[in-house]
Parts: sequence; structure tokens; C-alpha cells
Amino acid sequence: MKMKMLPARSAALVLLLTTLALAAPDGSKAFDKLRSLEGSWSGKTPDGHTVQISNRVTSGGSVLMSEITGHEDMITMFYMDGGRLLLTHYCAAGNQPRMVASLSPDGKTITFDFLDATNLLPSQGGHMERVVFTLIDQDHHTEDWQFAGNDGQKQHERFDLQRQK
Repeated sequence: MKMKMLPARSAALVLLLTTLALAAPDGSKAFDKLRSLEGSWSGKTPDGHTVQISNRVTSGGSVLMSEITGHEDMITMFYMDGGRLLLTHYCAAGNQPRMVASLSPDGKTITFDFLDATNLLPSQGGHMERVVFTLIDQDHHTEDWQFAGNDGQKQHERFDLQRQK
């Protein structure tokens, strides 16, 4: 039996379309899960710092705005870009990394990995490069933030959060 090979360009297009088709449902599912975190959250870091997070759905339901206060004040915006779930993190370091999400097969973990950034200068000392949300139940989740320093060092900050009622 003879198999017909697709030209490289056609094969690449088929691969791209397949990837986008598969990514769209996961991006939407992950965004729905994040929007369920709307409300006020409080918790502690491993070293005992108190952290408060306020999550608000805005812009006609197309954006989740998350504001972190108490440890370092920062804002993160979560939004769909086609079939991808992205975030832009407005960091205390003065830059704005963007990250793209992936959803775990069980739907309980949303991992964002560095895509690109604005205002990312070598003199700033680094940037956020990853965050992992673990959804434990409707009133409890964790956020694990990873900062990449210009010296190659990684710093981790974990927030163990409870919904405030």
C-alpha cells in the first residue's frame, strides 16, 4: 500500500490547526476554573507573611483581574487570546511578563509558563516566569509563583489561600 505524503507546508498547517483545536477547549476550561475564584482570598506564605488576593471578573466577563496585597502589591490580568488562556502580570519589579496556560488532565492544576514581557530590562533584576494554580476545592487553592533572577537564580513564593466569606 502506497501512502501519499503531504507537502511540508500542508503538514505544518494541519499540525497548527490541530493544535489550535485541541488548545481551545483547555483554554476555555482553564479560564472558567479561574473565574470561579472570583472573590476575596487570604492566606500565608511559608515564611509567615500574610497575603490578601482579590479576584474580580470584569470587561463583560472577558477578563479576571487579580490583585495581590499585603506582601508585595501586584496585579495580574487573565484573558483568552483565541483558544489560549494568557496572563499579563504587572510586577513590582517594573516589568509585565505574559504567560500562557496549560490545564492538567484532571482539571485541578493550571500552569502558566513565560511567553514574553514588556519593559524587561537587564537592570531590573528578573521577572516572573511561571505560576501554578492548584484548585483544591471551591474555598481553597494554592498559587506557586516562580521568579527568574538575572543571575539565573530561581525564587519561589507559595500562597496557601482560603476564600473569605
